[in-house]
Amino acid sequence: MTIYFYTTEGPYGCFSNYSRHGFLVDELWWPTSQHYFQAQKFAGTPYTEEIRMVVSPKDAARLGRSPKAPVRPDWEAVKDEVMRLAVRRKFETTARIRDILLQTGDEILVEDSPIDSYWGAGEDRTGQNRMGQILMELRAQMRTEDWPNASF
Repeated sequence: MTIYFYTTEGPYGCFSNYSRHGFLVDELWWPTSQHYFQAQKFAGTPYTEEIRMVVSPKDAARLGRSPKAPVRPDWEAVKDEVMRLAVRRKFETTARIRDILLQTGDEILVEDSPIDSYWGAGEDRTGQNRMGQILMELRAQMRTEDWPNASF
């Protein structure tokens, strides 16, 4: 069986980057993984903090896509690692969602985004599904004895 998720609704809504499961990175609290991911496009600039402080993940996404500031030049090379860190911290922080992820067993996880064929499945479900892949990688790591100390 394949588990599809996209919004924050339903039993797998916690897999969404918009889910309100915050975490710490470098002694800063990030309200959602969307906040962290979008802010890292501008690491080292004041715009990072502006994104971190907005109330909603939707606003964080909007600011992260704004031409207000230039995206860091290495973004395409590092964006998957940024997402891995955000997802890892989110699931390290909240035991309830960690349990939900583990309860998915060996099922394939797919971000069923009709508009994103990189992080999700895309309109025709032939996208790269990087978000689902990262969640499945983390799930496999969580099963190891040394998790959460394993390097991601």
